[in-house]
Amino acid sequence: MNNVNVLSEAHAKGSDPVTTDDVNQWFHEFNQWLITKASGSSYTLSQTGLFLQDAHWRDIVAFGRVIDTCSGLEEMNQKWSETQPHKKAANFHIDTKREPIRWVKRAGRDVLEVIAAFELDGGSGEAVLRFILENDQLRAWTIMTALAKLDDITPNTEPDQQRNDPYARDFTGPNWLDERKKSAAYEQHEPTVLIVGGGHAGLTAAAQLGNLGIDCLVIDRMERIGDNWRKRYHTLSLHNQKDSNHLPFLPFPKTWPLYIPKDKIANWLEFYVEAMEINFWTQTDFLGAKRLDHDQKWEVQLRTKDGNIRHMYPRHIIMATSVSNKPKIPSLPGLDSFEGDVLHSSQFHDAERYRDKSVLVMGTGTSSHDISQELHGHGAHVTMIQRSPTLITNVEPSAQLYDSLLLTPGPSLEDRDILAIATPLEPMIEMHKLITAESKKLDKELLEGLEKVGFRLYFGPDDTGWPLLYRNRGGGYYFNIGCSELLINGEIKLMASQDIEAFTPKGLKMTNGDEKTAELLVLATGYEGPESMVLDLFGPDVAKKVGKIWGFGNRQELSNMWTRTAQEGLWFTAGAFSQCRQFSKYLALQIAQDELARS
Repeated sequence: MNNVNVLSEAHAKGSDPVTTDDVNQWFHEFNQWLITKASGSSYTLSQTGLFLQDAHWRDIVAFGRVIDTCSGLEEMNQKWSETQPHKKAANFHIDTKREPIRWVKRAGRDVLEVIAAFELDGGSGEAVLRFILENDQLRAWTIMTALAKLDDITPNTEPDQQRNDPYARDFTGPNWLDERKKSAAYEQHEPTVLIVGGGHAGLTAAAQLGNLGIDCLVIDRMERIGDNWRKRYHTLSLHNQKDSNHLPFLPFPKTWPLYIPKDKIANWLEFYVEAMEINFWTQTDFLGAKRLDHDQKWEVQLRTKDGNIRHMYPRHIIMATSVSNKPKIPSLPGLDSFEGDVLHSSQFHDAERYRDKSVLVMGTGTSSHDISQELHGHGAHVTMIQRSPTLITNVEPSAQLYDSLLLTPGPSLEDRDILAIATPLEPMIEMHKLITAESKKLDKELLEGLEKVGFRLYFGPDDTGWPLLYRNRGGGYYFNIGCSELLINGEIKLMASQDIEAFTPKGLKMTNGDEKTAELLVLATGYEGPESMVLDLFGPDVAKKVGKIWGFGNRQELSNMWTRTAQEGLWFTAGAFSQCRQFSKYLALQIAQDELARS
C-alpha cells in the first residue's frame, strides 16, 4: 500500500492526502527518540512534537508488569523513562499484515488509525496509534502497546507445532484418548495453573494457557460443563450480538442466530472443552488455599465429585467465578413474616408454577426484567419494584452501538479486538457520551413512556451508557426486548420501594395504608462483589493485600483484572465474552513470563 487514501471528508477537502511515507517518518522519529531515551537522555516527548498535549498511552504488560494508562505527556514521559532502559523497545512500524491504515471517527475526532508492531527484549509487541492531522503534521493522540509474543515460547497455533508424524504410532502403547485421560487425572503431576470457575471466563483463560503449552486444570462445582448457563432462567439469551462473543481460536458457526440462547451457549462450552483439550473437573468445590511462599506454590483444598478431599499444589490460581458471586439479600422489614415463596433471581427457574398468581419482582436490572417478562408470559400477575434509577436502552440498535468496533464487517476478529481495546479510558468516556446521546434520541419514545408510568431512568456515570456502568457496578441496566412496553401499557405493574412500609404474611403493606397480596417474591437484587469471595477462600491477609476487584482503579483500568495482583500467583478474570476473549491472551502471556523466569 503506497498511500493512505481512505480519507474522511474533512481531510479530503483542502488538504493533500497523508501518505504511508508520512506515517513511516513519524515512526522513524519515534524510534530515534526511544534510542535516545534508552541511553538516559532527558529529551522529552513534549520536545519531539510527536504527540498531542492531551495524548494517552495504554500499556498492556509490554512496558510494565501491569495493565495501566497514562494521560498527558508528563505522565507518559515519566513511564517511558522508567521502563525504556529496561525493555529496549525498538522498530515500531506499520504492521502490513493487519488492517490497513485508515481515517475513522473516534470520540468525535477524525483520526488516522494504524496497527503497528514493535520489538521487545525477549519478545514482540503490537500497538494501535490514532493520529490527528494538526497544522499538516501527524501527531499521536492515543497509543496502545501490548505484549504479543515471547521469544522462548512457540504457541500451538503456529503451523510447525501442529505437525505430527503419521508413522509414529505405537500400536501397543497408549493412544490419544489414553493420554488425555492421564493428563486430566493429575495422579502423578500437579497443574501449573488451577482455574476456579468453568464458565466462559475460565475456559478462555484455559484455552490461551493451553496454546502456550502451560498445564492447567479447570474446576467447577456444577454437575455438567455449561451448567452455569444451562440452569439459568428458561428464556435467557445473550443480549449482545454473536460477533461480540466468539471464544478464542473457535468462533461460533456462521449459521447461528445473532442473539444466542443460553442452552446453545451451554452446549458450546461443553464442546469447546473437548475441542480445545481443556482439563476440566466437574462437581468439584474449591474450599480454600494458602500460599506456600518458600516454594512459590499454593496449597489448595478441593472436594471432588466422590466427596473426597484432594490437596493440590499449583503455582498459580485464576479466579474465574464472575464479577458477581454470592447472592445479595437485602434486609427488608417484615420479610421474615412473609408466607409466600422467596427466591433470589439465581434460584428462579419455574414460571409455570406461578400462573394466575400474584408475584413481586424486586429490582429493575436485566434479570428482573427478563424474569418479570417470563412470569407474565406464563400468566402471572407481576409487579416490579424499583429501588434505584436504572439504565434502559433498546436492544437494537441502541445497545449495540457501543460494540460497533466488534461488529464492523471486514477486519479480522483479531484486528477488531485490538482496535476495541486500544481506546484509553478518557477518550472512551467521550466516545460513550456521544453514543449515549444518540441512543437517547433513538429511544426517545420508549424513555418518555417509561417516565410517564413513574420509572426512574439513569444513563450511566456522566451519561456514558451501559458499558462503563457494567465495568463499575457489574449491572444496573436492561436491554429492552419487550418488557419495557409491558410496563408502559400496564400489563406489568410498577411500584417504588419507597412506597413500601413492610412485608406482611400475605404480601405488602404500603406507606399509604393499602395492602397488596403476593405468593412469590423474586429478589433480583444482585450479588456481592469478588472481594467477599477472596476473604472467604483466602483469608483476611490476602483479601487486604489484593484489595478492590473490578471497577476502575487509579490507573484508569479495571482493578486487579487479567493482570498481576499484589498477591503473587493469584489472578482474576471476569466480564463479558468479548472482554474475556481479548484479555485472556495477555493473562496467559504474563503467567508464561513468570514461568520462564523460574526456569
